[in-house]
Amino acid sequence: MAEAASLDLSALRRRLDGVEFVVACDVDNPLTGPNGAAAVYGPQKGATAEQVAELDVALTRWADLVALETGRDLRDAPGAGAAGGVGFAALALLNADLRPGIELVLELVGFHEQLAGADLVITGEGALDEQTLHGKAVAGIATAARAARSGAATIPVVAVCGVNRLEPEQLHAAGLRAAYALTDLEPDVQKCIAEPEPLLERIGERIAVEHLTMTRSERGIA
Repeated sequence: MAEAASLDLSALRRRLDGVEFVVACDVDNPLTGPNGAAAVYGPQKGATAEQVAELDVALTRWADLVALETGRDLRDAPGAGAAGGVGFAALALLNADLRPGIELVLELVGFHEQLAGADLVITGEGALDEQTLHGKAVAGIATAARAARSGAATIPVVAVCGVNRLEPEQLHAAGLRAAYALTDLEPDVQKCIAEPEPLLERIGERIAVEHLTMTRSERGIA
């Protein structure tokens, strides 16, 4: 059985020779242990404490076998625990490159090139909260814009959202100049969902006056 598995793995490697795998991955969990796939994500999917322990044992056994076959033990690599261990499989068996999802998407859409000459970046999310600060699109866009410059000034970034649960200092630390929530104008969430257009129009006017016009004035643009 072990010999057959080894032959299959060798054949797979030959077929994939020259193929580059790039995986979008927004988590840095290892495969096993207290921060691993089973411990962190198992309960989210309904696993009991006993099932989490059983899953972690199984993942450990799998990692042992893969390490024996490949000569590399990548169970503790950042992202190995993504998607229940798919990150580990991609790393150990496909020699994949795990990259932050937002970083990869921004590269594919040419975001950095689009920043050239931009006065303002507007991004958005359903809810701005603690998760926003850890690799989600808004934080990634703000980081990318902060790294780019238009002239001598950093390109400002504002966010539009359904609800904002972040404090001003958290927004600023994430690279956002301001956040505009629909619920600031209409507390009824269901109404925000059903009739967002007039609220977005009002927010758009505020952003234009408070940021775009001001930014252009700062740069001496009429």
